[in-house]
Formats: sequence, C-alpha cells, structure tokens
Amino acid sequence: MVFSSNLFLFAFLPLFLACYYAMPMKSRSAVILIFSYGFYAWWRPDFLGILLGVSLVSYGLALAIDAEALPSKRYRLLFVGVSLNLLALAYFKYANFGVDSLNLLLQALGMEPLNFGRVLLPIGLSFYIFHAISYLVDIYRREAPPANNLIDFSAFIALFPHLVAGPVLRYKLLAEQFRYREHSWTRFGQGCVMFMVGFCKKVLIADSVAPLANAAFSASKLSLSDAWLGTAAYTIQLFFDFSGYSDMAVGLALMIGFTFPQNFDDPYTSGSLTEFWKRWHMSLSSWLREYLYIPLGGNRLGGGRTYLNLFLTMLLGGLWHGASWSFVLWGAWHGGILGIERFWRQRFPGTFFPRPLKVAWTMLLVMLGWVLFRANDLASAMRIWRSLFGMSDLPLSDAMQWELAPDRCILLLVGIGLVYAMPWLRRHQGGALKWLLVPLFFLALAKLSAQSFTPFLYFQF
Repeated sequence: MVFSSNLFLFAFLPLFLACYYAMPMKSRSAVILIFSYGFYAWWRPDFLGILLGVSLVSYGLALAIDAEALPSKRYRLLFVGVSLNLLALAYFKYANFGVDSLNLLLQALGMEPLNFGRVLLPIGLSFYIFHAISYLVDIYRREAPPANNLIDFSAFIALFPHLVAGPVLRYKLLAEQFRYREHSWTRFGQGCVMFMVGFCKKVLIADSVAPLANAAFSASKLSLSDAWLGTAAYTIQLFFDFSGYSDMAVGLALMIGFTFPQNFDDPYTSGSLTEFWKRWHMSLSSWLREYLYIPLGGNRLGGGRTYLNLFLTMLLGGLWHGASWSFVLWGAWHGGILGIERFWRQRFPGTFFPRPLKVAWTMLLVMLGWVLFRANDLASAMRIWRSLFGMSDLPLSDAMQWELAPDRCILLLVGIGLVYAMPWLRRHQGGALKWLLVPLFFLALAKLSAQSFTPFLYFQF
C-alpha cells in the first residue's frame, strides 16, 4: 500500500484516524501497531514475520543491555544485536548481488557458476533495520530510556508514515513522543497541509516527468539532447518524488501528534556537495554520521583517516541504497568529491567563487551522480555519460520526441522553477498561495485516478 493510492486515501487513512482518536492515549500505540502491520502486510503478509522478528530480537537485547552493568558485557550484547540486524539486511538485500558477482568471477576463471535461488527483498527492510540499530545504540549509550513496553517499541519500528521509505529516524528523537505528544486541531491541520503539498509534488510533477526519464534510461542509443533531457527529468522526478513522500510522512505524523525531523532543505540550491548532503535526505545523513562516521573515528584520528572515514561512509551509504555496482560507484563518486572539497577548503580557505557558479557546478556533479543512481547497470550509465559529453548525435531521437508531450515539458519547467522558488514560496505560504493548494490537491486526485500505479522511487531501497 502506498500513500498516493485511492485505497490509502479513502479507506485506510480515514479508518485509522477514526480508530486512533476513538481510543484513550494509553491504547493508541496498539492502534498504530495494528494498522501499521496491516499497511505493511498488504503487499506481502509473509514478510511481516521478518518485521516481527527484528522487533522482538532488538527489544529483548536492548532490555538486556540496559539491565547489564558490566561495560564489556553491554558491548557484547550490542555487538550481537547490531550483527543480527545487519545479517538480516545482508541476506535479503545483498545475497543476489554477492552470488551474481561471484558467478561473474567464476565464469571469468572458466569455472561453473553457483546455482542459487533468488531472494526477494522485503519492502522497507533497509529503513526498519536502521531504526532497530539506532534503538540498540541509543540504549547502549544511555541517550534514551528503553521503550515502556514491547508495543511502544514495535510501534516505533512499524510506524507506517516512515515504515517503507523513511525518514530514517533515530530512536532518541521519538522516545519521549511515545510517552507524551500533543494532539490539537492546529497540529492536525498542519499535518493535512504537509500531506497535500507532498501529494501534489508526487502526483503532479514527479509522475508527470517520469516518462521522459524512463525513455532516456531505457534507450539503447541516445543523442546528446536525449541524455540531457532524460537526466534533467530524472533529477526533477527524484526530488519531487522523495521530498513529496517525506512531506506526506511528516504530515501523517503530525496528524497523530508526532514530530518528525526535516528531511529536505532546498538541496538543489547547494553550493557544494558537502552542503548538498546537509540538505538532501537529512535524516539519512544524520544517521550515517551518528552511527557510522563517528564510530569509525570521524575527524579525530588525523587527516588521512578522516578522508578514509568520509569515503567509507559514503561508499556504504551508496551500498545501502541498492545492491549493485552502480550504487557502490555512486557512493564512491560522492565520497571522493566530499574528500576533495574538504582538502580544498583546508588548503585554499580564502578562495572565492560566485554563488551561482558554485550552485551550477554542484548541480552538474549531482546530476552526473544521479545517472549512476538511476541506470540499470554500469554499462547503461557509461552510455548516458558518453552522450552527455557529446559523444553522440545532437538532436532529439524520434522515441524521445514521442514522449515529449506539451504537458510534460511544462511540468518539467515548473518543477525546475519550483526547486529554486521554494525559499520564496515558504516565506509567502500564508498569503494568497495557500488558496491554490486545495484545487491543486483535487487536480492531483483526479490525475491519480486516471493514471496507472506509480510507487515511490525510494520503495526499492
């Protein structure tokens, strides 16, 4: 089940809200848990067992960590809990990738490949595994008390607004909210507005430009114009798809009293990749810094180790997004550039470049990275890169012209304009612009009913 579906909008959500507000506060975690499990099981009921297993094991080990006084035993329990969660992630997400890579090596050596049944990736696994790990680490560090009971903890792991595509939440940020949170018409109204904004982003813009990106990335041969148009379309699609989902998640959380951290802060207006990663998928960036970069040593162990830690963090962040070499290379691309930027700032601290030039350069680097992120394999990515840099014909191909409907062109331009108008729009959102939201929302509802199913892009991770 997805937020941008008639089933969710007109059946699941109204029923959930009615049941949630009909219950006393002490029973609302149970309502969240029941509906979140239903939300998740709608896709594959059998994979609900993995979610249950992760919750039970992590909850039990966290209680043992909290009760243990001896530091060495507490660390061993933490190690066991984190290892079990990572093993589950490794099997379901990376088994196919590992066997495929090994088989390529075996075939290159003239040996027989291994026979291995394909493993299906449970939706949202990467996200709820990270949530479970954050719980174990926060309890180990004594940065938050253990959950009051198994229901509260399981509700944190399964909370449907963030269950299948984030934001990636640290337990210590939500621990107190499970004990007390404010419910008011003001917060509920703010949540509705956020949800409607995100819904319009997803349906009106992301879904509208998606065919342009799909046509470019599935083509066997591209012109220079095809490659740039497709890459620009995917750059806009991904932003409005994922930021739209995040807005809907934040809005749904507000409707039931939770406050989620901000996940986007105008990332395409960044003047460097370092700044970009402070503004894009902020919850993941914060998680990686807190639970990976700092434990690796951060910047405390000298310059060389700092560069290595930065690179490894981004490399593993790329691998977290997907089990393929293109994602590994995408992480390496960002990790390498972040290291270069850090080196440049330290060696040439007084260097000045105009802000528009820095933003344009950063967007070029981001878009080249998105090619790796979206391409089906490295060969496809290299083919698109070659076309981007002029190693092909100039004019649009017939296939791309066929996809280039006037409404898609207009919405692509609107999307680009909105990316850079967002700061101004937020400053004036209380004015006449707010009256546009309701008709746009109803337009998005109409478009949703007319189009085919389009899942959120981050569901694949």
